[in-house]
Amino acid sequence: MLRVLLGINGLAMLAALVQAPDVGHWAERYLELAAVVEPLLLIGLGFLSLFRDSLWKMPLRLAQTCVLALAGGLAAALFLYARSLALADGGAVLRAVLLAIAAAGLLLAYFELRSRAFSPAQAEARLAALNARIRPHFLFNSLNAVLSLIRARPQQAEAALESLSDLFRAAMRDPCELVSLADEIALARQYLELETLRLGERLAIDWQIGAVAMDLPIPPLMLQPLLENAVYHGIEPSPEGGTVRIVIGRRDDELHIAIANPVAAQVQHAAGNQMALANIRERLALYYDLEARLETEVGDHRYEVRIILPCQRRTPLR
Repeated sequence: MLRVLLGINGLAMLAALVQAPDVGHWAERYLELAAVVEPLLLIGLGFLSLFRDSLWKMPLRLAQTCVLALAGGLAAALFLYARSLALADGGAVLRAVLLAIAAAGLLLAYFELRSRAFSPAQAEARLAALNARIRPHFLFNSLNAVLSLIRARPQQAEAALESLSDLFRAAMRDPCELVSLADEIALARQYLELETLRLGERLAIDWQIGAVAMDLPIPPLMLQPLLENAVYHGIEPSPEGGTVRIVIGRRDDELHIAIANPVAAQVQHAAGNQMALANIRERLALYYDLEARLETEVGDHRYEVRIILPCQRRTPLR
């Protein structure tokens, strides 16, 4: 919807530039066009949202034809209404219909080209490359946590190795397959248990999980890289340690995940932290396009990362 709004208004600005007698009257002409374009655009988006499920079930070309017919029909209805109020002449109706169909056709062509550019095969290859960047840090850091226990606490090291095998198995999943929220939380808990064995009382964990469906599908390895950053940048540099807080809840149709950790005054966020954030942000874009986002906030001795996902049932990319 955002791309449609921007695209149509961009075309209206170009039309205003062509029709205006000079650049000084460009904004004035655009406002005149917007008074006609915006109601038509918003009504059209409303109808498309209403008939979205039906359009998805149609063959592509038939659905595109229906969208073009809707755009032309709404333009005709709007200008016939304007003519009945003596606000438009008869010749303007046909021109409005043709312009509406042309604008809709341009946007449909853009969306089709965009979907081909982001084909499932390309998205799958990109996700595999992004996950390949995450796994080495994840696996080697987990292994180092176990190695640090072997001599001092061999029994705990044995239990940690069992958890590590589960972590390895989870990390080697197909990156295109979504996992349940319950599985992602279980993976995060296992990782934090390994870090707790290594850091002891310096690491405190505060889980705050609201009323969320645990079978909700989300992309894999969302929590663990952020928790790894929270431990590495927030807990390890501080002799007294601190608390990593994980808050998971649902607001309307969105899943909100927030991870907060303390920040020592002398510690700056390293490039590895930004690399992990960029990695997750790009993976969210591949899975959800503009419907998901990642936000960061630096407060008073506190660093927080928030992930907002749509609570929708998603099919795998392949």
